[in-house]
Amino acid sequence: MVIKPLREVEPLERGRIVKVGGRKGIRRRLLDMGVVVGAEVEVQRVAPLGDPLEIRIKGYNLALRLEEADNIQIEIFEGKL
Repeated sequence: MVIKPLREVEPLERGRIVKVGGRKGIRRRLLDMGVVVGAEVEVQRVAPLGDPLEIRIKGYNLALRLEEADNIQIEIFEGKL
């Protein structure tokens, strides 16, 4: 089992959220957008300069800043799509 911050996940890697942290405001915003423990997530693409990154979660795409992605811990599934 490999767990790492969302910002370190490569495009097309998939995993399950195991922890959502951060300051109260950031954490609440992430939870409101559906970034919750147990949700499956796939990194779709990363901007050329690394910020933001686009993920697919619960059937929709979501762009996150690296500051936000640092607060999300992912358990990586084996292999890429």
